[in-house]
Amino acid sequence: MIEMKVAGIALDAITRSPIVLLKDSSDRRALPIYIGQDQARAIMGALEGQKPPRPLTHDLIVNLLEGWNMTLEKVIIHSLQKDTFYAVLIVHQGEVKREIDARPSDAIAVALRTNAPIWVMEEVVADASIPVDRDADEAEQEAFREFVSNLRPEDLIKRFGSGG
Repeated sequence: MIEMKVAGIALDAITRSPIVLLKDSSDRRALPIYIGQDQARAIMGALEGQKPPRPLTHDLIVNLLEGWNMTLEKVIIHSLQKDTFYAVLIVHQGEVKREIDARPSDAIAVALRTNAPIWVMEEVVADASIPVDRDADEAEQEAFREFVSNLRPEDLIKRFGSGG
């Protein structure tokens, strides 16, 4: 799993639909997830530290967690199926741990309100992320190609043994 942070909210240039953008710690990969207008407002409000006069839905969820002495340990965006992302909230109450199904946008909005980490399965990042730093990616690929081109079988045998 890869821990990611919310980089912000963007609008799709064509559809004008909001997108939450997650980035990995190295800022090398970004994961765009299309979300609804209400979830975009909820995420932006949390990013900006806004406190509504009355609890909105995500604030209500946080209040329920606190009221029942539950802790949101983390959010996991675990799969992508037919252009739909799936997530769970990992919640603890004492020794009891539960996974609660959630839309990623709602999970992210709650995570931001509780300072819980957001994790994404590596397969999801591989399938849906976009490169942010192409120069660094290309330099890394070139370094790997150079390493492989200079590699000799004897080097592997020295390093890992004969396997026999």
